[in-house]
Amino acid sequence: MKGIVFVELIRMAESVMGEDVVDDILDEVSLEGDAAFTSVGNYPCAELLNLVDAFGRHLNAPTDVLQVKFGHWMFGRFAEGYPVFFEGKNDAFDMLESIENDVHIEVRKLYPEAELPTFATERLAPDQLKMTYISERPLNNFCLGLIQACMEHFGQKSEVSMQEVTRNDRFAAEFVIDKVA
Repeated sequence: MKGIVFVELIRMAESVMGEDVVDDILDEVSLEGDAAFTSVGNYPCAELLNLVDAFGRHLNAPTDVLQVKFGHWMFGRFAEGYPVFFEGKNDAFDMLESIENDVHIEVRKLYPEAELPTFATERLAPDQLKMTYISERPLNNFCLGLIQACMEHFGQKSEVSMQEVTRNDRFAAEFVIDKVA
């Protein structure tokens, strides 16, 4: 998993708990490296999950809730750091539909070694989109946060339901996103 995700998780945690508390937590967590993550490095997803668990224990917050919040945080970082991906997108559905065939293609050009999830989309109705997430990483709730943040970014109120459909050691979830007036 790309180091930028780790760097941003730590930044988010520092914004909530402060740098000293986060440093103490990092000292307590069992990680392969020394928690000196770089944005261009590659690290095991298990270490990200260990960090989310450790931050959750400190905050007395469920890890699924923290993954959703982190998804919101990362979407903000993506929107700020990669505005070109948002050009020509009329709404959140346009953005979500572009992830697999536009955004991920560009990400692979920049980071050929990146192991990206797969996203399939299907318009069920003009105001309803089904999005399926498939990955080797258990980040369904992180994906939920990204979707929610995307809808908010485009100023569209929505209801998002998530159904876990994990099978054969591949994590998966189906999201049904309804625009609401």
